[in-house]
Amino acid sequence: MINALSATEVSSLHRKADIEALRLTTRYGLPRHDREDLRQDLLVDLVERLKAFDPSRGRLGAFAGTVLAHQASRLASRIRRERVLFTPISLDAPTHDGDGSTIGDTIGESGGYLAFHGQPTDRVAEIERRLHLERALATLPAPDIKFCTALAGASPTAVGRTSSSRATVYRRIAKLRLDLIAAGLAPA
Repeated sequence: MINALSATEVSSLHRKADIEALRLTTRYGLPRHDREDLRQDLLVDLVERLKAFDPSRGRLGAFAGTVLAHQASRLASRIRRERVLFTPISLDAPTHDGDGSTIGDTIGESGGYLAFHGQPTDRVAEIERRLHLERALATLPAPDIKFCTALAGASPTAVGRTSSSRATVYRRIAKLRLDLIAAGLAPA
């Protein structure tokens, strides 16, 4: 176990860590400001492992070189893993099948961009819903259709301010729901 390091040994350890950090930033094309963070990660690992250093088995420089090389290898693996996980890809990029299809071609509508934002993606179901709604609305009298149109553009409170009380508006909404269910329109 090591008790104290001389200024020369500390300087040597800093230099070795700096060289390993420079190798990592150069090899992986990292920005210059990452070099200091990598050097710090390397030095922290080295300081933690200095407790295991036995001077009777070898020199401090050889021990530090091995520890720094192993930690640099772990950091390089982490950098590669993050690049694989977080590298953006284009939907227009070709697949590996070689049949001319793109990555975008392999994504179904149910898992596409609109589904990501919570929008309906099944066009057939959407058309069927619209047709059911049109058929159900055709069974309503003209005043109820005007009321539905007003509700489509404003809140029940706002509609109540212009025509009647809020309680009346909510009673009409409840009646409209029942009428639309009776006309075959299922609640969504």
